[in-house]
Amino acid sequence: MMLIAKRDESKCTRCGICEEIVACPAGEICNEEKCVGCGACYLACPNEAITLEEKPRKRHITIKIDGEKIQVPERITVRKALELAGYKISKFPGEGDIFAPCDVGACWSCAVKIDGEIKPSCVTAVREGMEIETEFDFTPRRIVHGWTGHPVGGVGTPWWIKGFRYIEVAVFACGCNLRCPQCQNWTTTYCGVGKTYTPREAALVMTNMRRIYGVDRMAISGGESTLNREWLIRYIAELKKLNPDENARFHVDTNATILTKDYIDELIEAGVTDIGPDIKGLKLETFMKITGIKDRELAEKYHKTNWKAVKYLIDLRDRIFVGIGIPYNRELISIEEVVKIGEKIYKLDPEVQVCVLDYRAEFRSKISRPSYEEMLKVWKALKDIGLKTVICQTSRGYIGP
Repeated sequence: MMLIAKRDESKCTRCGICEEIVACPAGEICNEEKCVGCGACYLACPNEAITLEEKPRKRHITIKIDGEKIQVPERITVRKALELAGYKISKFPGEGDIFAPCDVGACWSCAVKIDGEIKPSCVTAVREGMEIETEFDFTPRRIVHGWTGHPVGGVGTPWWIKGFRYIEVAVFACGCNLRCPQCQNWTTTYCGVGKTYTPREAALVMTNMRRIYGVDRMAISGGESTLNREWLIRYIAELKKLNPDENARFHVDTNATILTKDYIDELIEAGVTDIGPDIKGLKLETFMKITGIKDRELAEKYHKTNWKAVKYLIDLRDRIFVGIGIPYNRELISIEEVVKIGEKIYKLDPEVQVCVLDYRAEFRSKISRPSYEEMLKVWKALKDIGLKTVICQTSRGYIGP
């Protein structure tokens, strides 16, 4: 039994999002006669109008994987074929043969060589006679978009430079390993359509954007910027080569769920100067609620890695600027838990910048945006702990520090 995407017409609003951002291997969303069950449209639909249903495949086809012929069901993805052939597909780096975190064809971490061409295995359909190679050399690519000037910056932006002028230029890496129902940038998270850039190509565009906007800070966010490790390391290194002046700042915002110590060390060696990790809960249950990760074992790995990354980054504050993000919405996390997160951060370093984000209804979520008064209460509670630099995002602008 394999999966088929079906549309519930009673929920569909004809918003057109699926046609705009989904890299559908069949070329037509929810065509039951062509669908290969990748699930990208299911993930991207803001109205949950698309479901995945099991349906038997009528016949098998023959493909070749790393030189070995194998029969697989028709109309499945290359990633599924690899899995059926015994290759381990993982959602945490280093734990399998193929790291496939985004499921929408955006991060290219799961890329393989197909008939001599590099493609993401998660949104590429198998066909009779296809030849797949999992071991090959190529320059990493990734879909990034939304190059723009920012007057506010992100979590890893020092508070004292925020204002009503452009302070940095940013680009957004498509694809994410989390499934937050209130995702604040979901058209990036689930976007598998668009130009793929090599690290060098992206660094050249960013450097030109820096000149256009007349700023020194160059940021990358997402989606999740860290999913394709080789790409990000090489991108930062290329940026540093192109911007060798001492004023240049290279900023990464991240959910830090796969940001291991060695990864952090590589980023710093490549040139990262500012980093903004998010903390999405002290309790595992809160983390799962905010991130939408239903696999408890995977959620626990992400959660532990997140906290270890924060601690390690704080230990490195003499080398890089660190700003820590904490989400708040009473329907997702209590003020009491936010305070406990603050207490834990205080014990690590009371001077580190903490930015509380007022989570609001986006994507599939129906939560209400926290009021200014609520955010003021959160700010006071964290300041009372002894944290020196607390900023709270509100509907009226920033509170603090």
